[in-house]
Amino acid sequence: MDIGVCLPTTVPGADGSRLIEFARRADRLGFHSLTVVDRVVYDNYDGIVALAAAAAVTERIRLTTAILLAASRPSAVELAKQLASLDRLSGGRLVVGVSSGMREDDYTATGTDHGSRGRRLDAMIEEMREVWKGAGPAPGVGPKPVDGDIPIWVGGHSPAGLRRAARYGIGWISPGGPPHKYPELVNKVKELWAEEGREGAPRMGANCYVALGPGGKEAASEHMLHYYAYMGQMAEHLAKGAITDESVLRDAVDGYAANGCDELLLLPVTDDPDHLDRIADVVLR
Repeated sequence: MDIGVCLPTTVPGADGSRLIEFARRADRLGFHSLTVVDRVVYDNYDGIVALAAAAAVTERIRLTTAILLAASRPSAVELAKQLASLDRLSGGRLVVGVSSGMREDDYTATGTDHGSRGRRLDAMIEEMREVWKGAGPAPGVGPKPVDGDIPIWVGGHSPAGLRRAARYGIGWISPGGPPHKYPELVNKVKELWAEEGREGAPRMGANCYVALGPGGKEAASEHMLHYYAYMGQMAEHLAKGAITDESVLRDAVDGYAANGCDELLLLPVTDDPDHLDRIADVVLR
């Protein structure tokens, strides 16, 4: 199983120079991918911009939006151009993870409709792929991706999200949850994959919050209660699920691997690059 790590762009007030060093170190330590998550109405960096900066200071690590709220972007053509540009800047290292998301205010802020976000996302995926082929509503929009297309990875727990993953994606990314509940969703995605007539096997991913070292539990609670405040009491439940112990992290890695996960994406709650070394000592040694 591959291990990715999230660039901590959603840590309020995260220092730009520390994020750059975070990206460099993730590349040097051997993580498979560097990911970003997406929000509009929050004190966070734009994920595409952040990955463009990371592309300039890294050489081999995959760059993954996990997840990009593509349907909250007003123009599929403009988004396709931005993503293709990032893919070219990184030498073809981009993977575009997408989901419809939950927060209505992110859509309100960009002038897009929250209620039809799922249908809009399906249409945007199709339109972006046409743009990358040099076709679409405005033929000739470039640049073209390095390999002619960009892998699309789909997230979301809803039936529509799972179906979207099977129809359009290279596979599915779980937003989170304990490893023992993972196999049921893996099996469901595989069933839908077969129904869609897809060949091969879907690539299965999962997200997991990690905060190791002194004060890790407190840091996880503070960050997650703030980030998920819109979910009310559910935020407390999510915060308790963050991994703050090295042995628990090792068990989680083993559990996800045994239950069908191809790539586990670890989300730190601090912009301190030294935290990467703690994580790497557990999962990459």
